Amino acid sequence: MQDVTGSASPIAVSVRDVGMVYDGFHAVKSASFDLPAGKFLTILGPSGSGKTTLLRLIAGFQAPTSGEIVINGKAVSAVPAHQRSIGMVFQKLALFPHMTAAENVAFPLKMRRQDARTIPERVERYLDLVKLGGYGGRRIHELSGGQQQRVAIARALVFEPDLLLLDEPLAALDRKLREEMQLEFRRIQRELGVTTINVTHDQREALVVSDEIIVMDAGEIQQKAQPTRTYRNPQNAFVANFIGVTNFISGAVRSVAGSNAVLAHSAVEIPGIVGDERNPPRAGGQASGAIRAEQIRIAANARSLSGLDIVLEGSIRDAIFEGERIVYEVCVPALAGEALRVFDHDPVDHVQFEPGAAVSIGWNSRDVLVFNN
Repeated sequence: MQDVTGSASPIAVSVRDVGMVYDGFHAVKSASFDLPAGKFLTILGPSGSGKTTLLRLIAGFQAPTSGEIVINGKAVSAVPAHQRSIGMVFQKLALFPHMTAAENVAFPLKMRRQDARTIPERVERYLDLVKLGGYGGRRIHELSGGQQQRVAIARALVFEPDLLLLDEPLAALDRKLREEMQLEFRRIQRELGVTTINVTHDQREALVVSDEIIVMDAGEIQQKAQPTRTYRNPQNAFVANFIGVTNFISGAVRSVAGSNAVLAHSAVEIPGIVGDERNPPRAGGQASGAIRAEQIRIAANARSLSGLDIVLEGSIRDAIFEGERIVYEVCVPALAGEALRVFDHDPVDHVQFEPGAAVSIGWNSRDVLVFNN
């Protein structure tokens, strides 16, 4: 990323070979990454992946067992949490119920002994930023869940921290409100340019709000990349499986030539591309071809799919209408009866296939990523 002068953005956060061990258990293993100033990073992973532990280490709530964390060029391992210029928003917002919204937002400024004469104006500015202008006099119980979330954001930002940390703050909201707040987080972050690290297990949230995504599993960083690359070019089978809806077709590796690989499953040869160049499949070994549900086409007959590299016959096992798409589960006899999940994103104009209906499915070889088992 380049700034307007053409020079590289400074690194706001540098995590250098950080590890955290609890009673012999490695919660975080040799984590390393750099985050440029002004960027929005999401750490994504399942429960127990180490994402929250890593965030707590950056916040200063815990000290790493090994490695170093550098914020704005300063090593902070010996700096207590309250002395780091960090704003935080938690899943449990920890707002003060006996205070008004404005008093909650003003609290960090008073704790930092800001000039009392400047506090009301700054509080009003940040309430306006989160679209709560005119709500400053309301107590917390008089606000909706989404409004309380906005108060928490304003409180975390009002003292203009160097870094904003978000610990699954949207997890308790209903889906519609959560999706609205995801866009609000992104708008506010872009408007202020504050460097932000978000922790979530919500794939959509990570893809929507982030400049970059770190995917973690078993304490290790599996991939760090921009959202489009994380989704379209997963670095390993775990990332491919964790993000999106992915089908895995296992088989013997028939051949490998450069970045191309061919799997044999039952009587079907499935061409694809090598998914992990650091650990490529080898001819004669076992591997799995990963293909996302939206990359598989479905039609009433094979003629409609004649332009695709692979076309197979199947039957509908299940059909689930989700509004903007239909999710099909298609049983494929040529793949020893395996069921593949397929998305139809045009349910209005397309005929909906009922369970038991005969269909054809197909895909292009470039959409299959081959990973070692």
